[in-house]
Amino acid sequence: MAMNDSINILNSAYLAVEYIDSFLPDNPLQQPFKNAWNYMLDNYTKFQIATWGSLIVHEVSYFLLCVPGFVFQFIPYMQKYKIQQDKPETWEKQWKCFKTLLFNHFFIQLPLICGTYYFTEYFNIPYEWEEMPRWYVLVAQCFGCAVIEDAWHYFLHRLLHHKRIYKYIHKVHHEFVSPFGMQAEYAHPLETLILGTGFFIGIVVFCNHVILLWAWVICRLMETIDVHSGYDVPLNPLHLVPFYAGARFHDFHHMNFIGNYASTFTWWDRIFGTDSQFIAYKEKEKKQQLITKK
Repeated sequence: MAMNDSINILNSAYLAVEYIDSFLPDNPLQQPFKNAWNYMLDNYTKFQIATWGSLIVHEVSYFLLCVPGFVFQFIPYMQKYKIQQDKPETWEKQWKCFKTLLFNHFFIQLPLICGTYYFTEYFNIPYEWEEMPRWYVLVAQCFGCAVIEDAWHYFLHRLLHHKRIYKYIHKVHHEFVSPFGMQAEYAHPLETLILGTGFFIGIVVFCNHVILLWAWVICRLMETIDVHSGYDVPLNPLHLVPFYAGARFHDFHHMNFIGNYASTFTWWDRIFGTDSQFIAYKEKEKKQQLITKK
């Protein structure tokens, strides 16, 4: 009975969104995107699209999303939004991070990406434009992937902080006490595999078109680069996402090496009380601000 009620609610929500979508103006970018997508299908094999297309999407998205945080360090006005103002970025740390990233991307992640084609073939995942899900379905699928990845990340990340394991694997990621965007994927190769597994679980559950692979890559990178940016910028559109953790939440984790283990949302830390120190820290900050204003 409860299952039927849930299905009815989801169907009603889907119909409501579809009805609203029918009143929205046509997307002017849809036709050029359709032409580009069909051109890609006509000129490249599925293996090339799944492998090299996925690599290009990952690399271009990663470094483009890192640009704002990288530029902020040169803009005096933006320094008031830097969370740990006493720990500025240095060229030495950023260069070291960049070199490690290239190794992880091409020697750890690329071999995994090479399995994308075989995954799509095994599960019969379509590539055709006509099979592509509507935008609101894609958004819902990405949100579902984020919920699954967040749960995996919370428990495995917390495990990696165990005193018997921490110094062998996760300590590498915590080399930077004050994080910056490019450091999001700076990690021990084993950590890349362990925490990265959570990324693929949602894909297995929701993927009904190859476009979801790329959409979820972009969403996940947007989130992890934002929380590692080191800047708590106002009017950040990601804060419109319900229960979104954000940069200040994760920055506290890097500052104190404990608590705030989830990647995207706050609920797991709230349920298990691993955000208690962060809540106390925020309360202390508020009191100091009130004293300063007086």
